[in-house]
Amino acid sequence: MLYVVITFLWTSILLYLLLGGADFGAGIIELFTSKKNKAVTRRTLYSAIGPIWEANHMWLIIAIVILFVGFPVIYSTMSIYLHIPLTVMLMGIIARGTAFTFRHYDAVVDDMQSIYNTIFAISSFITPLFLGIIAGSAVSGHIDPEADTFLEAYIFSWLNWFSVAVGLFTTAICGFLASVYLIGEAENDTDRLRFAHKAQFFNIAAVLCGILVFTAAYFEKIPLLEWVFGNWVGRIAIIAATLSLIFMWYQLYQGKIRLLRPLAGFQVTMILLTTTFRHFPNIVILKNGYLSLMEHSGQEKTMQALGMALLLGSVFILPALFYLIYSFQNKPYQEQSGH
Repeated sequence: MLYVVITFLWTSILLYLLLGGADFGAGIIELFTSKKNKAVTRRTLYSAIGPIWEANHMWLIIAIVILFVGFPVIYSTMSIYLHIPLTVMLMGIIARGTAFTFRHYDAVVDDMQSIYNTIFAISSFITPLFLGIIAGSAVSGHIDPEADTFLEAYIFSWLNWFSVAVGLFTTAICGFLASVYLIGEAENDTDRLRFAHKAQFFNIAAVLCGILVFTAAYFEKIPLLEWVFGNWVGRIAIIAATLSLIFMWYQLYQGKIRLLRPLAGFQVTMILLTTTFRHFPNIVILKNGYLSLMEHSGQEKTMQALGMALLLGSVFILPALFYLIYSFQNKPYQEQSGH
């Protein structure tokens, strides 16, 4: 049952990155959109994420509950030493959701709309940035449970070049996912081409940020190259991601958009697989040790109950979620927003 729980944990993280990441990416796209195109961009992203944006955070909640119940040592360690970036990320989620709701459903259109727009766009950038910083910090080896100063324990555990580089890479990935997803939501060829250019921009940004991640890892003596290329799974995943990226852009050049979303999702899945496989089951790498999903799990009865709850819950949650997405997939913007 332990492996069932671990599978759900990894899957929930992946789905939050694919769905919630694209959700954040829509706001990032708006942040990098010219003033004359902001209105049509907002209309398109409302159509794409408006009906289901709240459901995306379900995957983050599931991951947190799994850690809290099944791996309390890991949960408490991350909550203590990474409480600052965690707090910033959660504040970003709250600010973003609040701004989205007010600007989308507010009955009164006034000057506050510009404030809502600014909060939405900035928090859409900040949230995945700190999500990536948390992920980078977990494997950077900077967390020091024996630190005797505030800076060493609670600041330098996450404020370092590698963690920040991972945060920027995560942000670029979110922008890339959203751009690719929105190509299929565009109402005309002009908008479709504009989102394709956004996807190319964030694709290049992701590559540059990826180089920054490897550079920071080299100078901070983090064996990232060995994690990624030191095993056959990582090498195959990187090759598959690269080939799928080439095929994705070929499909877009041919005017075929049906496979763009699955291909983009596949690339991100391969990246996550590559970066997590090598040091599994060590989910948190400390300065002088590690926290393992195998060695730091809860009691056997707890894991059995948690595993059964996850299996039973998925029977009800997943069909409902797929039906929700299907129900709104082909609805026009006017019908979805009630305008």
